[in-house]
Amino acid sequence: MAEQEAKFVQGSTMKHILTMSGAGSIGLMSLFIVDLLDMMFISMLGQVELAAAVGFAGTLIFFSTSISIGTSIAMGALVSKELGAKKRQGAKHLVINILVTAFLVNAVITGIMTYYIPELLTLIGAKGAAFEHAKDYMYILLPSTPLVALGMAAGAALRAAGDAKRSMMATIWGGVVNAILDPIFIFVFMWNVEGAALASVISRATVLTFALAPLIRQHNLVGRFNYRHWLLSQRAIFAIALPAIFTNIATPVGNAIVTSAIAQYGEDFVAGFAVMGRLTPVVFAAIFALSGAVGPIIGQNYGAVRIDRVKETLRNSLLVVTVYCLLVSVALFFLQSQIVNAFNLTGDADLLVRTFCTYIAITFLFNGAQFVANTSFNNLGRPLYSTALNVGKATLGTIPFVYLGSSLFGALGVLYGQALGNLVFGLIALVTLRFHLQQLDTEVPIEQKESLDDELEEGLHCINMQPFCTHDAVAMEELVKNDELLAEKK
Repeated sequence: MAEQEAKFVQGSTMKHILTMSGAGSIGLMSLFIVDLLDMMFISMLGQVELAAAVGFAGTLIFFSTSISIGTSIAMGALVSKELGAKKRQGAKHLVINILVTAFLVNAVITGIMTYYIPELLTLIGAKGAAFEHAKDYMYILLPSTPLVALGMAAGAALRAAGDAKRSMMATIWGGVVNAILDPIFIFVFMWNVEGAALASVISRATVLTFALAPLIRQHNLVGRFNYRHWLLSQRAIFAIALPAIFTNIATPVGNAIVTSAIAQYGEDFVAGFAVMGRLTPVVFAAIFALSGAVGPIIGQNYGAVRIDRVKETLRNSLLVVTVYCLLVSVALFFLQSQIVNAFNLTGDADLLVRTFCTYIAITFLFNGAQFVANTSFNNLGRPLYSTALNVGKATLGTIPFVYLGSSLFGALGVLYGQALGNLVFGLIALVTLRFHLQQLDTEVPIEQKESLDDELEEGLHCINMQPFCTHDAVAMEELVKNDELLAEKK
């Protein structure tokens, strides 16, 4: 693999942010738009319990997908490190080892969840017709989750090899297949939510095929499986995967708490919340992508001891988040009637989505601010800060606020409480980030600055443990060991 140039240590940091975020958001947008269309097609059937069923099922499936994100982050981090150190054979061993680990971990979790599907749905408030439809939907879709784990891990390996285009195209082709099959299975074959689930299974298999094939054929990065090598690699894999998994599952846990709180007010509210859940990642896809895109920018400049550019990158990232969220919130406010009509929402579902478009969407600004803060913590040697903030928001930032909001304002109060919790933890993240930035200049000794300036190779980036990130690389703490890596290269 050719040596990479540290292109982010010069030029406009704003241009780098916009370019990287734009590229990353394309793949995410294609994935989330398909989910949104999925919900739209189901809503067109005119049965609110079907939309509610997908909402309940999506909450649980999100949990297993978050585990897949954790193992894919380990893939990107470890394989990037081996390729950066020109240890291609080691990278090949790691790719097959992580693919096997990702499959086994997800298969075990998925098996347990599949066995307890009725109990899990009851736990988050599903009942009646919505419960039955959600159960049927999950029995088809949930067992295919290991395919997601393999597809995500293969995509991370492609990005680690510098092939972000093929990684993105795998996701896009999966989205295209889903978009084609959805209306056929739902309307032509009249399979309802079961048809939507089957289309998603085929879509997942498509993503895996288009991610794994180039990894084998073009890059020759999948080595032969060796049980002994696999066992020896587990410590390194889980050293990265476990913190990433715990960081990422905080989001679906918080979402499950909110879904459960909404469910007590009826299926109409759950249907509206399900639409809101599908709409949010589409309209804010650029923010999700930005949280991963700024990682390499921060990492290269921190490695080059350009603390001024690190701070500038973070300021510009927060500016992009603010402007983008304001523009999207204004658009949602004026388009709310078209949105509820497109999904055939009436009554309480209509009210919930209109409340989101009018009052709640703007508070995603604080979610975006926490994404940026978490990215900086992961890249600047404080990954536990990120984990603590995510877990804290999913628990302390959700349970009391949602309970209080529900007590005061009913179903809409659940949204108000969640938004207030997001605001509080967004501000906590910003204050913590400000404090950490003030310490940066004193944390890097002068001798180390000179050493890094002279010797650092910027093929090493930074690991990002943020949900929906599309740029995986090496943990920033590895930069401290850069002299050792350079000495090992032949």
